[in-house]
Amino acid sequence: MIRYTLKCPEGHSFESWFRNADAFDALAADGRLRCPRCGTDRIEKSLMTPDVRPARAQPPARLSPDTEREKAIAALKRKVETEGEYVGLGFAQEARAIHGGDAPKRPIYGEAKPEEAIALIEDGVPVAPLPFTPTRKTN
Repeated sequence: MIRYTLKCPEGHSFESWFRNADAFDALAADGRLRCPRCGTDRIEKSLMTPDVRPARAQPPARLSPDTEREKAIAALKRKVETEGEYVGLGFAQEARAIHGGDAPKRPIYGEAKPEEAIALIEDGVPVAPLPFTPTRKTN
């Protein structure tokens, strides 16, 4: 589809959409285009500016952590995600099972609702919040 700004000899200007440039030419040649204000069929394309979107500003690329704190958190994240097992939303249940001896002892990480985390701490299950959002693993 293409949008044209059109005008008639009386100076009336209006816009219309066409399937393509040839469709406009065919309709204009057959006299099937009319000015909505005066009704004349002598319609031609008017000078118009292209509808170009501005370029999206790209955020600056961060190649590596900047501060010592960011570097330490990135290193901790790599260690946790490399050595630990992601258990997702089942973290509280799995942590309880490991603490109670019902599951093999191993490092795990995942997600818990605030009330689940509080209950784990109150029950003496050793847990700690992570200073980063874990990379979610699916399948």
